[in-house]
Amino acid sequence: MKLKPKKPIQSHKPVSHGGLYSIKNPDSDIADFSSNINPLGPPSGVKKYLKKNINSLSVYPDSDSTKLRKDLFWYTSIPTNQIVVGNGATEIIYNFCNAFLNKKTPVLIPVPTFGEYEAAAKLNGCKVSFFKTMNLAENLELFLKKIPKNSCIFLCNPNNPTGVLLPKKQMLKILNNAKKKSTFVFVDECFIELSDSKQSLVKELKKYENLFILRSLTKSFGLPGLRIGYGLGNKQVISILTKIKIPWNISGIAQKAASAALCYHSYLVKSKKLIDKESKFLRNSISKIDSFSCYDTSSNFILIKSKLKSKTLQKKLLRKKILIRDGSTFRGLDKNHIRIAVKSHKENVKLVKALEGI
Repeated sequence: MKLKPKKPIQSHKPVSHGGLYSIKNPDSDIADFSSNINPLGPPSGVKKYLKKNINSLSVYPDSDSTKLRKDLFWYTSIPTNQIVVGNGATEIIYNFCNAFLNKKTPVLIPVPTFGEYEAAAKLNGCKVSFFKTMNLAENLELFLKKIPKNSCIFLCNPNNPTGVLLPKKQMLKILNNAKKKSTFVFVDECFIELSDSKQSLVKELKKYENLFILRSLTKSFGLPGLRIGYGLGNKQVISILTKIKIPWNISGIAQKAASAALCYHSYLVKSKKLIDKESKFLRNSISKIDSFSCYDTSSNFILIKSKLKSKTLQKKLLRKKILIRDGSTFRGLDKNHIRIAVKSHKENVKLVKALEGI
């Protein structure tokens, strides 16, 4: 018997991402500017907590992530029956699309943006439409007209890779317009805690049944190696997402690390101050170099227009032990865009000097 994959799987292409393992034979001493992780790394208290709980490695994890969801209720004020936890935010994107989208569901995505929305939607047979804009705030009225009826739209706020943060007032315009058209709005807020949490839509969940919010501890709390994300939505949506997730999708040690991290609010305040300061330093310094121009950003990463081809620039910087994100893999960007993360001042100075020498 010959097994054949479903048609959408046959044409599926995995999305390109940054990180040390995006290149062959990565060295541990490479400065990774391709991953948008909190420059402070995980809170020191989380590391100590994990060491004390190392014996939990021999115990099966709680498949329902009960304590973590209770801690997320404390952190977000959203009831536990409106919270689902995922093995990274990406697992939740795929589970959501698998549960609610099909070939009859129109999907609208502003681009450039995170590529997994498109990939997950297409795996479920969706016809995906794209709205090209470098700043959705400037094209909002036209975007509202493009929202299809009985559909799903994906929004990343602040947006990756542009760094644009759409104000809450404008996000509510989108929500209200979509509600009138019976359209669901999937909002990725994975970077909002390192941007401006006041623009979050979490408090609007009570009012909008058509809203789903994605969050991650990867970026804000520096825990990419443990894979923790969570989704917030209405009870019916969360019930279905909880039902279809694989058993034990979150390791016990990851659940403990996430619960511990949520206690460190002062850590996020400190992180935000560092990011604001270093982002200004990077943008001011790089913009003075003839070959580069920086886009404004509200997050912990910066999109840069380069006169050099992005792949060429990436290779040149790798020789100097620096890894940047090649922007050409983002739909909507050309081969002259790169993205860099905001890191420590010492690392940021290293990057600036390397760019000056190219």
